Amino acid sequence: METTRLGSSGLRVSRLALGCLSFGDPQRSEHSWALNDEAAEPLFRQAVELGITLWDTGNIYGAGSSEEIVGRAIRKYTRREEVVLATKLFYPAGPGPGGSGLSRRAILEQIDLSLKRLNTDYIDLYQIHRFDPDVPVEETMEALHDVIKAGKVRYIGASSMWAWQFAKMQHAADLGNWTRFVSMQHHYSLLQREEEREMFPLLADQQVASLPWSPLARGKLARPWTEATERSSSDRYQSFYDDRGIPIVNAVEKVARERGVPMAQIAMAWVFSNPTVTSPLIGPTKPHHLVDAVEALNLKLSDDEVKQLEQHYLPQLPVEL
Repeated sequence: METTRLGSSGLRVSRLALGCLSFGDPQRSEHSWALNDEAAEPLFRQAVELGITLWDTGNIYGAGSSEEIVGRAIRKYTRREEVVLATKLFYPAGPGPGGSGLSRRAILEQIDLSLKRLNTDYIDLYQIHRFDPDVPVEETMEALHDVIKAGKVRYIGASSMWAWQFAKMQHAADLGNWTRFVSMQHHYSLLQREEEREMFPLLADQQVASLPWSPLARGKLARPWTEATERSSSDRYQSFYDDRGIPIVNAVEKVARERGVPMAQIAMAWVFSNPTVTSPLIGPTKPHHLVDAVEALNLKLSDDEVKQLEQHYLPQLPVEL
């Protein structure tokens, strides 16, 4: 597994990240296909064997059960020192004024709850899941700086927002002499390329790591358009990809057939070809999901293949989750 620096920081991470939304207690998770400890075991073992060291979860995944499962997996299948552990906060994770958002109270409350569920003393990468328009950015950035100074967090990152919002938060950090974000986890795939307009140029200029989520568009790019799976049939996010994606998926299928490789490898290779991308997130539910993503690291697309994959894209609004 290749490694690279996480943005301008000195921390090295694997070029592929293990997305842990797939893991959770099915009785607590909003996803019926969530994998419990036993079902997730082969995937955690596989991630360790493949050298995938960046593991990403969130305090709301599986109503907190994803963090619990990830914490147990680290102790069982690897060592804490071998994993770059990332989690998030923002969305409602509990009652009271500290249960959601990015206020000082919420940050100080949620970091302790995540540390407890993960059974660890520190988080490597603590990310804000979204921008909070109801909290002054100065309050958020200072509180995040404080949890770093307290030794509970090593680095901070952000997730899906407008480029101007991200720039505003980074500027507030500079003015307050607080810690800056080193990463942006954002939506990017052949079916959703709006980040190329403003976010990617900003990340490149500021030397911020790009951690794309859903690089396979919830699996849409990994199989023919009309083919469904158990996950896709119950995934409410599938509606975010409309018929404009049909010719793109068809192009992926054509290039994959000519190359003699799975569609997922072609779609992932295209994401890896963006020089600003650091580590895309893959949320596996089957062993071949991680294998295909790793194989894509060594698959170089020709200029003609890239043209075939990109030529049918039409502008659209970014997905708001």
